[in-house]
Amino acid sequence: MRVVAGLGNPGPEYRDTRHNAGWMAVGEIARRCVPQARDQDYGGNGALARCGQVLLFRPLGYMNRSGPPVARLLKLYDVAPHELLVILDDADLPLGQLRLRRDGSSGRHKGLESLIGALQTEQFPRLRMGIGPCPEGIALRDFVLSPFGEREGAAVEEMIDRAADAALLWSREGIDAAMTRYNRKLDNESSS
Repeated sequence: MRVVAGLGNPGPEYRDTRHNAGWMAVGEIARRCVPQARDQDYGGNGALARCGQVLLFRPLGYMNRSGPPVARLLKLYDVAPHELLVILDDADLPLGQLRLRRDGSSGRHKGLESLIGALQTEQFPRLRMGIGPCPEGIALRDFVLSPFGEREGAAVEEMIDRAADAALLWSREGIDAAMTRYNRKLDNESSS
């Protein structure tokens, strides 16, 4: 059993925001697994679906409180942290770029900070989805809580699709295979 957890914020006002990229990717995985995947309420802590031997999870607390529901889920299903893939947004990566890591620090991401605290380890894989860069003069908080622009739509859809592909590859073949295939710069990224 493996777990893919997508981080985001609950509520319609956050649904299409940059900070909910992780939720969007988990939603795409669930869509592909129909009719197997069915959202169920997980004790008010999140939305849970199953895709073969993979549990898909969206914590329903706010981003900075994502850790405790994920930790409870891992304990309930007896899943080790290295069998968890966390999908989240990253304002330091250009829009559309993916970055998988086996483990590491929070990199100032409040959702990852919460997970590291609740799991008491940094030793779990994560898939960062590029939503940046944050424009000068805009507070990071305001940027991540803003919706994607119309002109970004195609890039966002492609990124969500690739993130779902990467997560499913991780579930079948492991982090090394997923990192090898998806940790590359975008073809259209400038060298600046």
